Amino acid sequence: MSRICELTGKGRQVGHNVSHANNKTKRTFLPNLQNVTLISDKLGKSVKLRVSTHGLRSVEHVGGLDNWLTKTSEDKLGPTARKLKRELAKQQAAA
Repeated sequence: MSRICELTGKGRQVGHNVSHANNKTKRTFLPNLQNVTLISDKLGKSVKLRVSTHGLRSVEHVGGLDNWLTKTSEDKLGPTARKLKRELAKQQAAA
């Protein structure tokens, strides 16, 4: 299972461990991912996602999953979130 946020697309970063003697060794910084069930009011269903805590705080700040998906551009979204955004757009176009 890859360590990538399904909403924001945030993944691992590469850097160095730096010792007191200034020796540098490669290391990875992994995002803090949580398994979360988010509710889409407009689609009328709940969605299980693997989301970073930063992405979860962003969703809550904007006012829910539906608002966050409509306000965020597609190039910043992960593949699962893009599918949800398209479903949301179809739902709004039909209504």
